[in-house]
Formats: sequence, structure tokens, C-alpha cells
Amino acid sequence: MSVGGPAVTRLAVWGDPIDHSRSPDLHGAAYRLLGVDWEYGRRRVDEDGFDAALDGLDDTWRGLSLTMPLKERAHARADLLDEDARLTGAVNTLLLGEEIRGFNTDVSGLTSALLAGGFGSARSARVLGGGATARSALVSLLRLGAGTVELRTRRAEQAAELAGFAERIGLRATTAELASEEIPPTVDLTISTLPGTAVLPDAVMMALASRGGALFSAAYAPWPTPLVRAWTDAPVLSGLEMLLHQAVRQIRIFLHGDPEKELPDEAGVLEAMRAALR
Repeated sequence: MSVGGPAVTRLAVWGDPIDHSRSPDLHGAAYRLLGVDWEYGRRRVDEDGFDAALDGLDDTWRGLSLTMPLKERAHARADLLDEDARLTGAVNTLLLGEEIRGFNTDVSGLTSALLAGGFGSARSARVLGGGATARSALVSLLRLGAGTVELRTRRAEQAAELAGFAERIGLRATTAELASEEIPPTVDLTISTLPGTAVLPDAVMMALASRGGALFSAAYAPWPTPLVRAWTDAPVLSGLEMLLHQAVRQIRIFLHGDPEKELPDEAGVLEAMRAALR
């Protein structure tokens, strides 16, 4: 016979760095409104420590949210993958159990954020950065109807790999060095997947801003980022919007096991989560 009451159900967001994450605020607000007595925390876990940390979880753990730099590691550990996780090679959500199920809610979260922000009509785009979030951004752009994309990364091999991915899914891609001082092509939308502390030469940032259309910055801490400060003449959308919309799908997964099954009173849940960000 057990003592001390039923075991708590645990969830958390893992990454490195992690102190800036607003995911506990979002999930906590949602679970309070839903009347679900779940504990959602945060833990600093790096790539080298991920496998041991995952293997050390007991059966009170229901799921994990994953952020940089763990999305590829999570992909490798999942027994089952959803379509976007298979396509991008990245997992930001693990549903734990006898089988570990991996999902990528960044694609649909970014799509919803761009549509809600009025950025969904871009036909040309520029993506800054070459990691897992950049691949999710390319899939989102394709689904919104974009046709061409310029890719800017720090390393040439990273740019070539990302360009190959873009071409395979049906986008026309060109590449350039992230800090190139050549005049960039004019695009409708720039998506930055760079860390919030990333700094480029002033001349480069001004050139990107003048020919970059609207800006979506996946980073939200610190805010404004150096790149956002350069974007003075066009709309800017914070990564908090993507965090919000992808978190709704994570909560669907943790509650129902299905990212497409809506939550009870989802509009109310979304408003409670948005209020938690304020």
C-alpha cells in the first residue's frame, strides 16, 4: 500500500542555456486552467548529458520539451516520430512511456505565429542560422507558399547542408555567409534563428534590415536583440509567439497524445498562456 498520496506527474523543459525559458509560465498557466495537477519545471541539460538524464527518469515523468541544443539528440532517442520530426530531423517534444514518441511542434507553431502576426503571405524569405530551428522554418515557409529563400550561416558546410534540405522539400535556395557584406537580395520576410545575444557587424545588420522585409526573431531573451534593434522600418515579431503556439500543441500531446486534438476551451487556455507571458 502506498503512503504519501499519489505520485506527482512531472514534465519539464530541457536545454542549455535554460534559465531564460518561459515554457514553465506557459505550461503552468494552461494546466491550472485545465484543472490538471501536473508539475512542469526546467533543467539545464547539455548534449553530452542528455542520454544519461533521459535514462534517469522514472515513471512519474510524462514528457519533455526540448530546446537548443537537444533537438537532434531527442530525435535520435525517439522510438516513434511524427511527420515533421521525420522531415526535419529534429524533436522538441517527447511523450514518455513504454515507447518514446517524438514530435516537432516548432513547424506548426511557427506557421501559426506567422499567420497570426500577418506575416503569412511572404513569397521570398531569408533564414539566418543553420540549426534545427532553421530546418523547421524552411518547412513552415514552404507550407505558407514561399518559393525562394536565401540561407545565411556561419559555416559553408552548414549552408550547403541546409540548402540541400531546402531543395529536397521544394524551395529554391541560395546561400551566403552570415556576415557577408555583399548587398543582399530583397525579400519579404527574414527569419532569424540566431541566439538572442548574437551580434553581426553593424553594416551587415543594417543591410539585412533595409532589404529584409518583416522580421521574425526566434530568440526572445534578451529583448530586443541586436538584430531587432537594427530593424527600424519594418514589422518585427518576437519568438514568444512561436513559443506560445508550439506550446499549445505540446500540451495537446501531453494531454491527449495527439498534436491535432484540441484542448478543452482551447481559446481560454491560449488567452491564459498569453497573459502569463505579460
